Amino acid sequence: MDATWDAKGYDSSFGFVPKYGEDLLNLVSAKGGCAVDLGCGAGTLTRLLADAGFKVVGVDSSPEFISLARSRHPELEFILADISDFHSEKKFDLAFSNAVFHWIDRTRQPALLLCTAGILKSGGELVCEFGGFGNNAKIHARLSEAFERRNLHYKMPFFFPSIGEYVPMLEKYGFQVRYANLFDRPTPLGEGGLGKWLEMFIKRPFEGIGEDVKSSIIRDVVSASEKDLFRCGKWYADYVRLRIRAVKL
Repeated sequence: MDATWDAKGYDSSFGFVPKYGEDLLNLVSAKGGCAVDLGCGAGTLTRLLADAGFKVVGVDSSPEFISLARSRHPELEFILADISDFHSEKKFDLAFSNAVFHWIDRTRQPALLLCTAGILKSGGELVCEFGGFGNNAKIHARLSEAFERRNLHYKMPFFFPSIGEYVPMLEKYGFQVRYANLFDRPTPLGEGGLGKWLEMFIKRPFEGIGEDVKSSIIRDVVSASEKDLFRCGKWYADYVRLRIRAVKL
């Protein structure tokens, strides 16, 4: 995940991301101990893990987010690091992650899971949620069509696995999966709607493309999506989430 983030803009306009992650905390069975928040962003959920009794460390590859997290939660520890290449002498009872793993390329998923297993104690748990198979399928299909009309190739910038694909990967790296659920979660996008969401989250496919063309593509996608993603005065994203709890053997 190598995007440069407008951390404050993300936090103010897309606060629903960590807000939905609060429900993921209910899947954690560990009671206290050491926890690591992988892809901690501005530290919102890191703070909640600390409030739940964990001695927690937040890890993120974005300098912008780490800076914001440290300024908001100076009493907590935050580390600037790539979670697919993160090593720690300290072993954790819990590895927690919300809305992050889908940003890691398919080719880097083995490294991610190997590192995650490596920082957990035996019996420690991984609790995570991220985009699963079919996530934002309508949006990505329309992006692909808009790129194709301009003789451009749209390369999917995310990894959205099914349960059947991801559980064997976890098992290969020493996890026993205790819970896995793939579910639809249509999500209201708030002020700025789909256009602002595209500007914030779809970055890599637009690399090397001029601003005029980018703006034109975004307008096309917004227009094509209005018929089924704009309802009762609100924009929605067709999210599908994969939620997992696994224990390191």
